[in-house]
Amino acid sequence: MYRFFRQEHGQDLIEYTLLLALIALAGAAAFMSMGASINSIWTVVNSRLAASGS
Repeated sequence: MYRFFRQEHGQDLIEYTLLLALIALAGAAAFMSMGASINSIWTVVNSRLAASGS
């Protein structure tokens, strides 16, 4: 039983998987916040183009 708990085979795989999941979540959060920002930029550009065309 002691040997079973002392074995660390596969531990690095789990750590890399958790790190990859953290990076993926951070990337998703960044893309979501960028989406709102880009939408507001396009809204401003569209309104200025509409106003200049009149």
